[in-house]
Amino acid sequence: MAGTTMDRSLPGRKGLKSDAVGFVNGVVLGVASTAPAYSLAASLGIVVVAVGVQSPAIMLVAFLPMGAIAAAYYYLNRVDPDCGTSFTWVSRAMGPWIGWLTGWAIIVADVIVMANLAEIAAVYTFLLFGIDTYSLTDPVLNIAIGNAAFVVTLGDALVLVAGSLWIAAMTAVCYIGIQVSARIQFGLLAVELFTLALFAIVALVRVYGLFGTEIPADAVQPTLAWLNPFAIVAQDAPDAGFSWTAMAAGLIAAIFIYWGWDSTVSINEESEDPYRGPGKAALVSTVVLLLTFVLVSIAAQAFHGPQFLADPANSGDVLGALGKDVLGSPLYLLLVVSILTSAAASTLTTILPTARTALSMADHGAIPGYWGRIHPQFMTPSTATVGMGVGSIAFYVVLRLISANVLYDAIAALGIMIAFYYGLTGFASAIFFRKLLLRSPRNLLFIGIVPVFGGVVLFWALIQSVIDLSNPANSYTGTDWFGIGPPVVIAAVFAVMGLVLMFAQRIYRPAFFRHRLEVADADALDLKPPTELMEGPGIIG
Repeated sequence: MAGTTMDRSLPGRKGLKSDAVGFVNGVVLGVASTAPAYSLAASLGIVVVAVGVQSPAIMLVAFLPMGAIAAAYYYLNRVDPDCGTSFTWVSRAMGPWIGWLTGWAIIVADVIVMANLAEIAAVYTFLLFGIDTYSLTDPVLNIAIGNAAFVVTLGDALVLVAGSLWIAAMTAVCYIGIQVSARIQFGLLAVELFTLALFAIVALVRVYGLFGTEIPADAVQPTLAWLNPFAIVAQDAPDAGFSWTAMAAGLIAAIFIYWGWDSTVSINEESEDPYRGPGKAALVSTVVLLLTFVLVSIAAQAFHGPQFLADPANSGDVLGALGKDVLGSPLYLLLVVSILTSAAASTLTTILPTARTALSMADHGAIPGYWGRIHPQFMTPSTATVGMGVGSIAFYVVLRLISANVLYDAIAALGIMIAFYYGLTGFASAIFFRKLLLRSPRNLLFIGIVPVFGGVVLFWALIQSVIDLSNPANSYTGTDWFGIGPPVVIAAVFAVMGLVLMFAQRIYRPAFFRHRLEVADADALDLKPPTELMEGPGIIG
């Protein structure tokens, strides 16, 4: 095949600060990126609606593809610790065209979720001071564009300003340096995990009536059956036996809950032991998340039963709905603080990988070079970090002014993008390491079968998401756009934008698109420096 291979990444070659993040901080970044408290508060009710008391089982099932993709990240990072992660690896294994779209999917997913994180951080900032912004309905601005009228209430205005300030503040932290970001993350995550553990322990103590506590009237004591995925049934037809449809609905929601652990690998060039440390941190992060999600889901549904969590009045924020009953006043404010810190921490860790993906794409010639500028003092991707912050604020403000429901429909489209780039990374592992698969059963299992399994499950989730979200009834707006659900239209618009930009880059920067497909040589996993790997004949076109 005509063309050239992509230069392998030497840690620090791009100008990022080397050895800035240790293993523990890497795990902290990986866990914090998923925003455990916020993700559980916002999505656990959706999972319970789909699978009832089997929500802990779904957390186990969702861990399987996440762990499988984490294995792909571990081995691909051992060969090429490039901060572009999936963009770089998919480009090498499956070609620059698919690789470019992978990088685009990462950036778009992060920009979309930033809007939601900013909204949550703003709302909970006011709740911390006893202000319910949803009750502030006095109009402060009426905007008429043609036949469309946009009304901005006082609550909307306060949330918009506060959310934008949160994004700006977290952007500034990322701009100043990775070490500052890591230290702040450590504190935020400590508060979050402590509160979730306290919530789960107190809830279970009261469910069992330990230490003389009063058992809630509608409490349900957990059983091992809650962990059995084969006991999942459709909630509207419980006597019909196991339901793949119910499992799919629960799995799609749970995949979103787990998303974000890969942030720890995106700082590989700034990590200690860049070839192995970030990959190990990603694997450990997924295990910590598994334990957290299973424990909290068991405790939450045991306290008042699954029907309480599935109630529309509670499903949008199950931790908020349970907080006062479980912890009492004023301790329940700890849950408010934990969800606030969760959203803030995830805002921070969303900016980090997006800026580094853009940096890597610029470094490899896939996008304009100014996105690859490094701050001479802070040694951070300055242009990409600021661009991520500004773009996120603009996207958030525009969508929030149009409608809060449109913002939530954009969030619903996230599952499609997540499954796309995670799934491709799983396939890229098997393709890139194909010459090593039969060298040992371990290679075949952990570099080939396991990542491909993760990719297949995630692409199945992608297809299922498109089918489900195509139905306008499954959207927040409840209306159709061009005859289909808004989330699918939003995903399609971003896909078309990506294709247009990619073809434009092909015209102005053709060199990147001439890169050959690559395959790892026999010694690729021996942790040799990239310069040695490039000298051998094993990287082929």
